[in-house]
Amino acid sequence: MDLGIAGKKALVCAASKGLGRGCAEALAREGCEVTICARTAAEVAATAADIAAMAGRPVAHVACDITTPEGRAAALAACPAPDILVNNAGGPPPGDFRDWDRDTWLRALDANMLTPIELIKATLDGMIARKFGRIVNITSSSVKAPIDVLGLSNGARSGLTGFVAGLARKVAVHNVTINSLLPGSFATARLTGMYEARAKAQGKPAADVIAAAQRATPSGRFGNPAEFGEFCAFICSAQASYLVGQNILLDGGAYPGTY
Repeated sequence: MDLGIAGKKALVCAASKGLGRGCAEALAREGCEVTICARTAAEVAATAADIAAMAGRPVAHVACDITTPEGRAAALAACPAPDILVNNAGGPPPGDFRDWDRDTWLRALDANMLTPIELIKATLDGMIARKFGRIVNITSSSVKAPIDVLGLSNGARSGLTGFVAGLARKVAVHNVTINSLLPGSFATARLTGMYEARAKAQGKPAADVIAAAQRATPSGRFGNPAEFGEFCAFICSAQASYLVGQNILLDGGAYPGTY
């Protein structure tokens, strides 16, 4: 299927690895002019080169912290008028809410709620003027089913979800859509590190703990960042213009509810 987005400019945040990279790769394969950003200069440059070689077209990159005003300014200078925006940032750490002070909460809100809103604010009117825009927020399955030790993520990402729910329905008439992808367990370095830490605490081999977690998922495996990226690309497609304000769970069936 031709997704109808060849030549569209795409800004993909936190895209040097993991789910962000999967999205950048998929959009580049569809012919988008992709710009990626991430914090580590060497990693984001290497990823851009890899994607460019794979897709056969240049991929721009910028090393920045997207959760800061300076970082957002740098990303938008590299891609000043994106037609596609993929909001993504690393999640806050787990823990007990009794240990979190105000500054800890503000850091979580800055990264996982206010940064996406600031990027939407900076790019939305241009999309409206061009009569095409696709904004995809990578949030978390915890928006649908809160995870007890991820209270910072539960709160910040749910705040973004509530904000987007209203805005998406105001701009859809301009062929600008805003939707969110809610990943469950995907085979990323972050997930592997989490299970390795858990295995160490339990005194078990990491491979055994990871295998048990995969068996516990109805699909019997973790997701692949590439398949996540392909789904993101479809949400950004011309064909997805009627998909508005949705929170799409990609978790291999882990969420047990009907709705």
